[in-house]
Amino acid sequence: MSGSTITSSSTSGGVPVVVENIPGSQSAAFMIGVATGSRDEHPEIFGLSHLLEHTVFRETETRDSYQMAKEMEGAGGELNAFTGREMTAFYGITIKETAPTAMDMVGDIVAHPKINEEDTELEKKIVLQELSMIRNEPDSYIHDLFESTLWRGHPLCQDEGGDEKIVAGLTSADLRAYYDEKYRIPNLAVYAAGSIDVDETVRWAEETLDGMSGGARNQRSAPSAPKSEYRFVKGDAEHCHVAMGFPSYGASHPDRMAASMVSAVLGSGTSSRLFQAVREKKALVYSIYTTVSQNSDASSLTSYMSCTDKNVVEAMETVATVISGFLREGLEKGELERAKRLVKGANVRNMESTEHRLYRLGVNHMLNGSTETLEERLSRIDAVTEDDVMRVADDLLRADRLNTVVLGKGNREIRKYDASALTL
Repeated sequence: MSGSTITSSSTSGGVPVVVENIPGSQSAAFMIGVATGSRDEHPEIFGLSHLLEHTVFRETETRDSYQMAKEMEGAGGELNAFTGREMTAFYGITIKETAPTAMDMVGDIVAHPKINEEDTELEKKIVLQELSMIRNEPDSYIHDLFESTLWRGHPLCQDEGGDEKIVAGLTSADLRAYYDEKYRIPNLAVYAAGSIDVDETVRWAEETLDGMSGGARNQRSAPSAPKSEYRFVKGDAEHCHVAMGFPSYGASHPDRMAASMVSAVLGSGTSSRLFQAVREKKALVYSIYTTVSQNSDASSLTSYMSCTDKNVVEAMETVATVISGFLREGLEKGELERAKRLVKGANVRNMESTEHRLYRLGVNHMLNGSTETLEERLSRIDAVTEDDVMRVADDLLRADRLNTVVLGKGNREIRKYDASALTL
C-alpha cells in the first residue's frame, strides 16, 4: 500500500479536507475531527467531551442507534469515535462501493444529533461503567495516572474519560451547550483514506459542515516542565504497575523523531536495553516497554512495567541504572539502525490498515497540521543521527524531571520509597 498521495483542500466555508488515496485499496474511511477534548474542559464539566461523543450515537434527526447500526453494517462497515485530550473524532469505514453510506452516517451524527435527556441519561450509565472498568484494568489505568501526575496543575492532566461524580451530574442541556459552542467552524476538519473521490468528499463536507459556523478555537497554553515526583496509588491487583517517565517535545518540535528513537532504544521490542536488563537478565518484571504519548505542545517519554511487590524497588532502580548507563556510554555499534528498522517496520505494518492510516492522518493534522505520507515519515526516521539521539537524550532524561507512579497493593517499602535513589 505504498505510493499513496495526500491531497489538502478546504470547503468554501473553510473546513479543511485532507485525503489520502491509497492505490489498490478496497475500503473507504471518513472522519470528522473536532478540535476539542479533555484538556479544554473546566473542572465543573470534566468528562463532558467523552459523554457527548457517546451520546450523539444515540439518535439523530433521522435515525436511532439501531437504524445506524443496520445501515452501517449492511454497507459492510463500522461506525465509531474516540475522545482524546485535544480532539474528538467520529469515523466510518466501509468497502469502497458503499463509501456514500460511511459519509452519510458520519455526517449525520456530527451535524444532526438530538442530544435529548433520555439519551443522555442512558449513555451516562454506559460511560460510568466504562470509567469503572478502566479503573479495574491496571495496565490501562497506569497510563492515566502517570499523565495526571506528570502534568499536575495543567489541563493536560485531565484524562479523556473524566470524573465519575461530575459525569453523573451532567445533563443534556450541558451537552447541548458544549456542542453548540465547540462543534463549529473553525474547530471542524474532514479526513479520508482509502479509495476516495476527492471532489465528492469536498462536496459532502460542504453540504454537511459549512452551515456549522460561528465557533472559536480553544485557547491553550503549553505546560511548564514538571519537577521530579514519586506517587504511590493504592490498587487491588496482585501485580504492581509502574510508570517512569519524563516530559518531552510537542508535535511540531524538530527533535520529535529523535525523541522517538531514544524511546525505541530504551524500550521498544525484546532486544531493547530495558527488556534485556530488567526482564531477561534479572527476571524482575512480566512486561516492560517504553512509549511516547504525543500532544500538540508537549509529550511524555515513559517506561511501563508490571511486577510483583517484592520486585518493584529493584526493577525501578534497574531502569534508572540502564538510563544512566545509556547517557554515560552512548549508543552501541548498530544500535540506532536496529531501532530505526524496528520503528519503520511497525509503521509499515500499521499502514496496511486503512483505519490506522485514517487515524494517523487525522491526529497528525489536528496536532500540528502535518500531512505526512508514509514515505516521508520513513525518510524522517532515516535522517536521525547518533548525535541527534544522544543530544536529545541528554536534554530529556533528567533526574530532576523523572516522574514515577506505582499502582498496586504495595508493601511499606514501596509506599514510603525515597525516589532520590533513582539517580541518573
